[in-house]
Amino acid sequence: MLPKMKIGLLEAALIFVPITLALGWLHAPNMLIFISSILALIPLAGKMGEATEELAKYMGSNAGGLLNATFGNATELIIALLAINQGLFELVKASITGSIIGNMLFVLGLSFLVGGARYKTQSFNAKAAGVNSTMLLIAVASMLIPSAFYFFSQNGSHELVLWQTEEISLLVSILLIVIYLLSLLFSFRTHSYLFRKHSFEKAKWSKNFALLVLVVSTVLVGVMAEIFVGSIEPVAQQLGFSELFIGAIIVAIVGNAAEHITAIMASLKNDIDLVLSVTVGSSIQIALFVAPILVITSFLMGKPINLAFTLFEILAVFASVLIVNEIASDSECNWFEGAQLVTMYLIIAVLFFFA
Repeated sequence: MLPKMKIGLLEAALIFVPITLALGWLHAPNMLIFISSILALIPLAGKMGEATEELAKYMGSNAGGLLNATFGNATELIIALLAINQGLFELVKASITGSIIGNMLFVLGLSFLVGGARYKTQSFNAKAAGVNSTMLLIAVASMLIPSAFYFFSQNGSHELVLWQTEEISLLVSILLIVIYLLSLLFSFRTHSYLFRKHSFEKAKWSKNFALLVLVVSTVLVGVMAEIFVGSIEPVAQQLGFSELFIGAIIVAIVGNAAEHITAIMASLKNDIDLVLSVTVGSSIQIALFVAPILVITSFLMGKPINLAFTLFEILAVFASVLIVNEIASDSECNWFEGAQLVTMYLIIAVLFFFA
């Protein structure tokens, strides 16, 4: 038996799914399709977040956070693959760095800010945060090494350096996927006692219904993402936005809407472990799994991308990791730390706009 579902703002916004389909079929102006597809993706991501939150009540914060990050990043992965197929390589790489920065600064900061307005101080698992801090530093290094080779290599012509960078990126991607899979083995099998935290809140949905909502929402996200990507380039030209800004800010925010909603809802319930599992876990998954998968898949598609990022992107990610690691060092957070993270994100957004 299906649970009763109240019709709220999120459910009402799902009307933009058929509207977007109709606009695409009618070949409406690109700006209209662009806006409508964003308005369709956000509630779909919200339903994904709601479903994973329900599953977290059965599986615990760590597993629920991983599930949310995985399905949330499915949106990012779908958008990126479609963009690669259209040759929008800089936009794809910008969306990778934008997602990492957005999750660590904007979403985490907003969650601390909202949760801190209700609770004076919120605490979380320091041991799990420590493991995540190390993984974040590995993520930064994985971006820095191919980028440094590309910008400072004097081994030959530009074409040769580009080819070598692509080969390095491919090898690094394989190693990153291995270490990411080992991290899952560490957190779910050999050292699961460091991470396991079960929720005592009663689930509103059955596990099967939550999985059904998750799968259906993901499929619809894929359809909406294809329409969204098709409208990006003409809209960017019309507004005069760079691929860096579109990818790092707009695509990243839309692609990670599921994590945004889940993290904020969890912070209001004082579950900062789930907030960190979703936000920081998502950043780690993007850097160590999603980005490598995109590199490997792009090679198979015959349109290879590399892991050489711009100086602005590297500095922004590096600064984000340092700030988050410092804030997470005492296993407590408050609203002011959230305000600091959001402010840093807005500063980086301004940089990307003018870069």
